[in-house]
Amino acid sequence: MTDNAVKTDGKLLLCATPIGNLGDVTERVAAALKDADAVFCEDTRNSGVLLNKLGVRNRLFSMHEHNEEREAEHIASLVAEGKTVAYVSDAGMPCISDPGARLVRVFIEKGLPFTVLPGASASLTAAILSGLGTDRIYFAGFLPRENRERTELLSEIRRVRATVVIYESPYRAAETLRELKEIMGDRDAALVREITKLFEETKRGKLSELYEIYRENAPKGECVIVVSGAQGNEKPEESLDEMLLRLMRGGMSAKDASKQAALVLDIPKADAYSRANELKNEL
Repeated sequence: MTDNAVKTDGKLLLCATPIGNLGDVTERVAAALKDADAVFCEDTRNSGVLLNKLGVRNRLFSMHEHNEEREAEHIASLVAEGKTVAYVSDAGMPCISDPGARLVRVFIEKGLPFTVLPGASASLTAAILSGLGTDRIYFAGFLPRENRERTELLSEIRRVRATVVIYESPYRAAETLRELKEIMGDRDAALVREITKLFEETKRGKLSELYEIYRENAPKGECVIVVSGAQGNEKPEESLDEMLLRLMRGGMSAKDASKQAALVLDIPKADAYSRANELKNEL
């Protein structure tokens, strides 16, 4: 308990919501949404559909990634006054690739009570559907969009001896499958889409096979890519030249591209930088 702890009979309830099928809402979450003094959500339109199905007439207040810092203080003040506040993100668990982490930090700093009401999980459901190992799971969430951060993360997870779970947009799924193959090797993988919905589908195979399936026809619906963990003998499939050219064509400077290639290929930075400067004429 921190020094600025507040005595209160209120509490924050972080509520898991269905990831597709509204029938997956738990009885505890339904009761919490009905009985809470206030319900905050990521998007009032999406959460309104769930509350309508449950027959809950509670008013919804918005807290999303752009106003979380301000609204976290507001929610904390309500709980400090003895109110019970429920928070839901659009689908799944708050804080997991969704808003909520800053809210939790504020509550910990202020010594205010909060708890989690568990429920559906896209990452765990996809890991099981993939058929790959589930004794160890590495959750990568959404990959960074910026080239440098993205390559650094992929280089990190290439060495992880655990099944890797990645969230991805259907419009970027094929490119991500290609990139995973080039950096991690042609591993066993699965692409799971529309989890818990009517057209739920799991495609299993090598990364190269999944890429061929979706390179011309993007999958429909939100996707989860699951990749088998490192075995200790995989090597990136791209050569130094191929990687440098891809990164520089994507907008990276020769210096940054050489740093990333050296990281992925485990070669000296000076060698990669020298080769990057030689290849600049080919761009």
